[in-house]
Amino acid sequence: MEKRIIVASRNRNKVEEIKTILDDTGYSVISLEETGINVNVVEDGATFEANAYKKAFEVMQATGETVLADDSGLVVDALDGKPGVYSARFAGEGASDEDNNRKLLELMQDIPGGERRARFVCAVVVVFPDGTHIQALGECHGQILLEPRGNGGFGYDPLFYVAEHQKTFAELKPEEKNAISHRSKALHKIKCILKGPLKGEKG
Repeated sequence: MEKRIIVASRNRNKVEEIKTILDDTGYSVISLEETGINVNVVEDGATFEANAYKKAFEVMQATGETVLADDSGLVVDALDGKPGVYSARFAGEGASDEDNNRKLLELMQDIPGGERRARFVCAVVVVFPDGTHIQALGECHGQILLEPRGNGGFGYDPLFYVAEHQKTFAELKPEEKNAISHRSKALHKIKCILKGPLKGEKG
């Protein structure tokens, strides 16, 4: 039977990105939606790693298969790491991207350009049927602009400026963003582990 990894996400773009990166690992990648199993996980961890592990572990328990999950967000130095694990609901439960961006800009309105450093962080965890797991962290560094730029991406992308590209995430082409993104970096680390001798050991 072919080995496969279930991605604990219903985001089709994310699943396709994961499929592309893990293509030659010996695993086929499918979405949670494709399994027909509905698992709702409460993301109440204090860290990205804790949330990713909880999602992967609970879906593994429900399916009995190898599961990959990720959790990501924006970390702003001048805000003591906020919004962090609350990135998706920074302005409250059900907040839109615009709501979250507006709150971020309001909190940073008096912070000068040299102190607007930020980074996108992504934790990826794979839990195997025997309960062992591997994990990896990816980061992309940039700074928060004074106003949004660009029409692409989602979330905080219009405010996140990457100096080496002289563009925000929302101004980058999807393939450019995926090449440098925090998720891509974490997934490539996971790929190396899956293809290496440590596959399946506790991490």
